[in-house]
Amino acid sequence: MVRAMRAIEARLYTDPACPRSWALEPALRRLEVEFGAGVAIRPVMGGLARDFDGDVIGRVGAWLEAGAASGMPVDPRIWLAAPPASSYPASIAVKAAGEQGRDAALLRRVREGLMVERRRLDSAPALLEVAREVQGLDLGRFEVDLGSHAILELFSDDLERAAAVDAAHHDPARGRVRLPAIEFAAADGAVHGVYDGLDAETLRSAALAAGAQPSGDPAPAPIEALERFGRLATAEVAAACDLPGPRAPAELWRLALEWRVRPCPVLGGELWTLA
Repeated sequence: MVRAMRAIEARLYTDPACPRSWALEPALRRLEVEFGAGVAIRPVMGGLARDFDGDVIGRVGAWLEAGAASGMPVDPRIWLAAPPASSYPASIAVKAAGEQGRDAALLRRVREGLMVERRRLDSAPALLEVAREVQGLDLGRFEVDLGSHAILELFSDDLERAAAVDAAHHDPARGRVRLPAIEFAAADGAVHGVYDGLDAETLRSAALAAGAQPSGDPAPAPIEALERFGRLATAEVAAACDLPGPRAPAELWRLALEWRVRPCPVLGGELWTLA
């Protein structure tokens, strides 16, 4: 009898409003495709900003740099029109959704809302509204959890874990790990962390070092990737489907002409869904 391999846990230190975390999404899609159930990614909220300061130009520049480096669309006009006051409420919402196993789904939806939809997601009403768009989330339970002390404690635990990472990898301004970062926990307890150069190959090497086994499945077609992951940017389709250069956009637009996929235009590109 062949015994199934234990999934390697990957702790992803992130924040819904972190532009470099948004830029990491294509590499994460590639990781998920290659390793499948062999790697279990668990988001850990790293606390980007309790209160955003007045450096609007700096934040706009950071968003534009993240988009240029990754090919992910960004719309930094949020910082000129309706900037969020803090990233903490959105992070707490992710922890609340985690009580139903939907933390990754809500994190993605909140990230899209901030990064390309210019939605000010820093209050309970706004977060409840975006939570309505997450399939499988019990909104009544989510609303209760969102205001509970237990969820605040879970968020505090995440901040403590982010602070416990080796100080060599800290953001001095926050006293916690620079975002994003990812740690793969091997069966023997060894931690294989990636704190800089978070590209697909570096993530793959760390996962292999921790003992993760590739699934051996072929890269999916764009339709299959959208069925699995939901809405994706062009750069994510390129990474997940191994369609470099112009191949991903060409294939997506071909499918759009056949009414099989639908583009949602955003500043700097498109997000794609099944038609």
